[in-house]
Amino acid sequence: MGELTTHVLDTASGKPAIGMRIELHADGALIAATITNAHGRTDTPLLAGATMQPGRFELSFHVATYFREAGVALPDPPFLDIVTLRIGIADPAAHYHVPLLVSPWSYTTYRGG
Repeated sequence: MGELTTHVLDTASGKPAIGMRIELHADGALIAATITNAHGRTDTPLLAGATMQPGRFELSFHVATYFREAGVALPDPPFLDIVTLRIGIADPAAHYHVPLLVSPWSYTTYRGG
């Protein structure tokens, strides 16, 4: 069975991003929301089983809130606030893993395995 998973690394501290809010939207509707755990991962896949369907999705990572709660002084408005990644799932039997490596000033992502 396929699934959609993610994890977040705080590249400014060199550690997992603990406690970052992540939302998953499809067709403008919120379909999942979670907080990263002590490993910067979600406790369960964002999509799996019957919910893993082909389509276009948006992953929203609440970056500015995470860094503020970690005690990082950010300008107002912050350079990165909510990082939104628009992804497509073509094969619902595949594993789609979307890592986010982030600092207050930059981010990178890729399709992992």
